[in-house]
Amino acid sequence: LALREEQTLIASATAHPRDLQQTYSEEGRTRLKNRYHIHAPVSGTLRRITLQAGDTVHAGQTLAEIEPASANPLDARSREQAEADLHGAEAALDAARQRITAAKSAHTLAQKEHQRLVPLVKAQAASREQLDQARAQRDSTSANLAAAQAEEKIAAARVQSARALLANHNEAGAAAVAVTAPIAGVITKRQHQSRTPIAAGELLMEMGDPAQLEIEADILSADAVRLAPGTRARIRHWGGDDLDASVRRIEPGGFTKTSALGVEEQRTRVILDLTSPHAQWQTLGDAYRVDIEFILAEKNGALTIPLSALYRDGDGWAVYRINDARARHTAVQTGLRTATDVEITAGLANGDRVILQPDESIHDGSRVQTPPE
Repeated sequence: LALREEQTLIASATAHPRDLQQTYSEEGRTRLKNRYHIHAPVSGTLRRITLQAGDTVHAGQTLAEIEPASANPLDARSREQAEADLHGAEAALDAARQRITAAKSAHTLAQKEHQRLVPLVKAQAASREQLDQARAQRDSTSANLAAAQAEEKIAAARVQSARALLANHNEAGAAAVAVTAPIAGVITKRQHQSRTPIAAGELLMEMGDPAQLEIEADILSADAVRLAPGTRARIRHWGGDDLDASVRRIEPGGFTKTSALGVEEQRTRVILDLTSPHAQWQTLGDAYRVDIEFILAEKNGALTIPLSALYRDGDGWAVYRINDARARHTAVQTGLRTATDVEITAGLANGDRVILQPDESIHDGSRVQTPPE
């Protein structure tokens, strides 16, 4: 008994099947899919703006009024310049109408493709990923169509403003020029409030549709190559329950960013769409911070043990399996890994107990004891 090896007190865990997801986490921020900058079409005096950031407006609503500055008589050169500006605005309007035609065609095609895939997915003749991509393409073309229509309204307003400027340049006391909303949305920023002189082209406010949010994240280039359009993700720690999202685009160009520790890193921008219903994230706003958990791989019913049970065995991995109160060196093969758990594909069976965090005092055949529960 005196020569008998003492038992080592150890912590253990049981190998058991569970659902496993290999994930990667990164910080991100929300942003409006379509942001509209409202500029002053003419120089003059801006009347007091009563709208506040957060106010909802409808398309065509008057956002601000500008009293044009009294114009001096036009010389030949100035009049030619004003006429050229009018022709340019009319050309921009024609171009916007052409973009609307192209956007309508793309949107119609995307809708038909989505409608075609719905019955195919139900019949298992097409994959769910194809349907998700078709839905994302439909939503993207819808947004592009809305943006083109808004550009047409802005171009039409510029044409109207240029015509009014040319017609009334020599008239004193010209009527105030109304600046209208290009879309229905929410005011996000306002540059001026009180009555003030303003120059043509100066920024008045920003607006957008808060129901059309997307998420952008700066991802390490080594991690971005593991992502693809359609990769699922979870949005966490934003102030509410976890939300579902999907990668829409991975920008092909990278950039250098210095970390908080002063290390230069190569990163690229990844854009995600929220796939959860809008009612679940309607309190999210523009430029809000969120945590993104990308789901790189997942497996149901994987035989799993804690990651701390593994130790290096040459070029492979091994664990100490507990058998008859003794530690037995057991080589294993691993699969998916998370921050805390690892899948065992060979070497262990369901119900086997393994030693957690084995140290140098543990060797093959060591007598071990688990603490009483």
